[in-house]
Amino acid sequence: MSTRFDSLPLRPELIEAVSQMGFEEMTPIQVKGLPFMLEGIDVIGQAKTGSGKTAAFGLALLNQIDPTLLSTQALVLCPTRELADQVAAELRRLAQRMSHTRILTLCGGRPYRDQLLALEHGNHVVVGTPGRIGKHIRKRSLRLSHLSVFVLDEADRMMDMGFVEQVMDILYHAPVERQTLLFSATFPKEIQVLSRSIQRDPQTVVVESTVATTLLKQLVFDCGHHQRRELVADLLAHYRPQNALVFAETRDDCDRLADFLCDRGAMALPLHGMMEQRDRDDMLVQFGNGSASVLVATNVAARGLDIKALPMVIISELSREAESHLHRIGRTGRAGEEGIALSVVEMPREGGRLDKIERLLGHPIPRGETPPSSNDLSFLRPDVRTLLILAGKADKIRKGDVLGALVKDAGIPVEMIGRIDLMAKACAVAINHAFADQALDHLREGRIKNRRLRARLI
Repeated sequence: MSTRFDSLPLRPELIEAVSQMGFEEMTPIQVKGLPFMLEGIDVIGQAKTGSGKTAAFGLALLNQIDPTLLSTQALVLCPTRELADQVAAELRRLAQRMSHTRILTLCGGRPYRDQLLALEHGNHVVVGTPGRIGKHIRKRSLRLSHLSVFVLDEADRMMDMGFVEQVMDILYHAPVERQTLLFSATFPKEIQVLSRSIQRDPQTVVVESTVATTLLKQLVFDCGHHQRRELVADLLAHYRPQNALVFAETRDDCDRLADFLCDRGAMALPLHGMMEQRDRDDMLVQFGNGSASVLVATNVAARGLDIKALPMVIISELSREAESHLHRIGRTGRAGEEGIALSVVEMPREGGRLDKIERLLGHPIPRGETPPSSNDLSFLRPDVRTLLILAGKADKIRKGDVLGALVKDAGIPVEMIGRIDLMAKACAVAINHAFADQALDHLREGRIKNRRLRARLI
C-alpha cells in the first residue's frame, strides 16, 4: 500500500498544501484511516498525541467542502480552547490553497459579539468547544442544517470533563445523514457506548500507543507518605533542566506544588481546568516564552497544548489510567529531541498503577537513585518577564512594529528582547527584567503605529 498523499483521491489543492507543509509520507493513522474517511465512512480512531490524526480528519473534511455553499459543512468539537486553536490552525494550513474556504473558531473566553459578526459573514468549517458551540446553536446564530461531517476529537477527555450531554444536544440539531469521525486516545467502554449512539457502522482504526524509547529516558523514584513535593523539588535541583512540565493529579495538588516550588526559588506556574481562561492563557504565554521555567499542570496539559522542546517531564503522582501516562511522558523527547520523564511513586499505594503502566509499555521502568535534598531552585527563575500588549494581528500589528517601538523609540537594547508571540488580539514580549518597567512606561506614554495601546506586565 502506498503511503504517499498523492495516491489518495484528494483535491489537488490539498496535495499541494501537504507538500508545502513538508509532509512526504503518511503516518500510520493516515494510512489506515484516510481511505475510509474519504469514502464518507464513519471512523472511530485511536492514536496518540502527535500521530497526525488532525491532518487525517482535516484532509477528509476539507476534501468534501463546497466553497460555493457558504454554510457550516463541517464541525469539529474539542474539549479545550487550546486544542481547538491548534486544530483550527492546522486546518487553515491544510486549506491554504483552497480559495474562499472559511474556517471559524468558536470557544468560550472570547468576545461573543465578535463571533456573532463572524458567523453573519458565513463559514464552511467550525472548530470549537461544546459550551460555546451549544450557545450559538441555542441562539440560532449557528445552524447545522448543511452539516456533512462531524468530528469529535479527544472523546475520552470530553467524557472526563462532563461534556457528553452537551455533545448530544449539539448533534440533536445536526442532520442524521452525516459522516461522524470520533477520535480518542483510549477506548473505555463509555467511548464504545458513545460511538454506538452517534455513529453508523464505523470502521475502527487503531494505531499502537507507543512512545519512542530511543530519545526518551524514563526513571521511577520511590517516595514516602507526604514526601512527594520534596522529591519533585530535589529532582529538579539534581537534573537542573532549563524548563520542565510537572503533572499533578488534582487542581489542589497543582496549586500547592507550584507554590511549594516557588518557595524554593523557582518561577513555577499552575495550570488546571478551574482557572479563568485569561489566567490560563497568561500561564501558557509565560511558559512558552521562557519567563516561567516550570509549569505544574493537571491532565489538561497532557493533550492539546502546543508546548514544544521540553527537556523534562516529572509526574508527581501516577495516573490511574495507564494510557494517560503515555500521553504525559509523550510531552518530552519529541521532534528528534532527547527527553527525560521522571515518575514519583508512593509505594505500596501506587504499586498497582505502576504495574499497569509497565504492562502497557511492555517492559519495566528503571528505578532511579533518590537525589540529595536541596532547597535552592533559584536557577529556575528566568531573567525575563512577559510584557503583554493588548493588540495583535486583528489590529494590524506586526512583530516588527513592536520591536521597532521598543528598540528605536524606547531605547531598549535589542538583545534584551526575547521571543515575541503575536496573537489575534494580543502580543506577548519576553523582555529582560532590568528593562521591563522601562518598556511598560514607554507603551503607556508612547505609540505603536501612531496608536496608543494598553499593556501590562505578567
